[in-house]
Amino acid sequence: MAFEGLSDKLQSVFKKLKGKGILSEADINEAMREVKLALLEADVNFKVVKEFVESVKVKSLGKEVLESLTPAQQVIKIVNDELATLMGGANSKLTYSPKGFTVILMVGLQGTGKTTTCAKLANYLKKNGKKPMLCACDIYRPAAIDQLEVVGKAIDVPVFTMRDCREPEVIAEKAMKEAEIKGYDVLIIDTAGRLQIDEALMEELVRIKKVTKPHEILLVVDALTGQDAVNAATGFNEKLGIDGIIMTKMDGDSRGGAALSTKKVTGKPIKFIGLGEKADAFEPFHPERMASRILGMGDMMSLIEKAQENFDETKASELQRKMKKNEFTLEDFLDQMGQIKNMGGIGKLLDMMPGMNNKNMKNVNLDDSEKEFTQMEAIILSMTKSERKDPNILNANRRKRIATGSGQPVSRINTLIKRYEESKKMMKQFTGGPKHRRNSMLKGM
Repeated sequence: MAFEGLSDKLQSVFKKLKGKGILSEADINEAMREVKLALLEADVNFKVVKEFVESVKVKSLGKEVLESLTPAQQVIKIVNDELATLMGGANSKLTYSPKGFTVILMVGLQGTGKTTTCAKLANYLKKNGKKPMLCACDIYRPAAIDQLEVVGKAIDVPVFTMRDCREPEVIAEKAMKEAEIKGYDVLIIDTAGRLQIDEALMEELVRIKKVTKPHEILLVVDALTGQDAVNAATGFNEKLGIDGIIMTKMDGDSRGGAALSTKKVTGKPIKFIGLGEKADAFEPFHPERMASRILGMGDMMSLIEKAQENFDETKASELQRKMKKNEFTLEDFLDQMGQIKNMGGIGKLLDMMPGMNNKNMKNVNLDDSEKEFTQMEAIILSMTKSERKDPNILNANRRKRIATGSGQPVSRINTLIKRYEESKKMMKQFTGGPKHRRNSMLKGM
C-alpha cells in the first residue's frame, strides 16, 4: 500500500499530540523532529524535508494555533495542507488541443511500465469520451510492438505500427495522419527507453517531439525506485521538457518518497498513478486526497467517484423495489458482490475509508476477503434458479449437492446463507424511509 510506513509514523505522532490537549513550543518541536525522521525514512528528498518541516513548524507555532481549543487538530490540518501543496496542491489535468486532435508523447527509462501505461491511459481516455489510438515507436526492445498490440487489443484500442521502418519520427508522423483520417482524437505515442538517460535517447525523442508537436509529454517513472525516479524526472525535464509525470507501481511502494519529492524538485506535477496490473488500475493523482489518506482521514471523494462509475440507476431502483416487497434474492446478492469487485475489491474500499489506518487494516485479511467472495460466487452459481430465488427450500440434500458442485464444504453454504440474511436485513433498514432509518440507527447506538 502506498505510503504505508509514512502513514503509520505520522498518525502515531499526531496521536501523541492529541493526548496532550494544550501544546507548548517544546511539544511541537518534538513532533516536528519525528515528522522529519518519518519523511526521511520514506525516502523523501532531504532538502524537501527540511523546507517542509520548517514551514509546518512556523505555522504551528502561531498564536491562533497554540491558543485554540483544539491545537492538535490545527497542527494536523497544517500538515495536511502542506502535504497537499508539496504534491502539487490540486489535480493537474491533461491539456487537449482546441482543434480536436491531441498528441501525447510517452517517455521514460526501461522497466518503468511505459508500454502498459500507454494502454492504461488510452483506456482511461476512452472511458471519458475520447477516441484514442496507440502508436508503436519503440523499434529496439524485442517484442515491444507485439506487447503494445496485445494491450491495445485487450482494451479495444487500435495500434499503429510500421515494423520495417527504423525511424521513429517517421512512424509518429504517419500515425498522426492515419489517426486524423480515421477520426481518432487522441494519439498516444509509445517511445523507446534506455537503462539510463543518454544522448542517443534524447536526440531521438527530440526528433519525435519536433515532428509531432505534442500537447503533452508525459514521463513514466517507477515509484519503487524512490529518489532515482526523481532524478530521472529532473534529467528528462532538463533535456526534453516534460509536462507531467505518471508514477507507476504506487501500490507496491510503502514509502512514497518519490511522489512527495517530484513536484517540489522538478516543478512538474504527477498527473496519474498506476496502482496494479489491470487496465483500470490507473487514476488521476489528487494531492489533497492523497494527503488525507496519508493522515488516516480517508478519501471519500474517490470512494464516491468509484461508486458513481459502477452505479446503475435502473438496477438501484429495481433493488429498492425488491427490498420493499421482500424479493431480494441470492442472485441480487451475487450482483451486489460483483459491484464491490468492480469498485476494486474490499481492500481498495477500506483504503479510502476514514479511520481505516494501516494498523486497523492489519486486522483485516484482504486475501481471505477476496477469496471468500469467489467461494460465495461458486456456491450461488451451483444452485438452481428456484434455490437462488428462495433459499428457504435449501434442505440438507440440496446443500450437499451444491457443496459437491461448488467444491465447497456445507459449512460454507451455511455461512453464505447467514451473510445473505444479514445483508437483506441491513438493506431493508435503508429502504424504509427516513423515519425508519433514523429509528434503526438510534437502536444501534
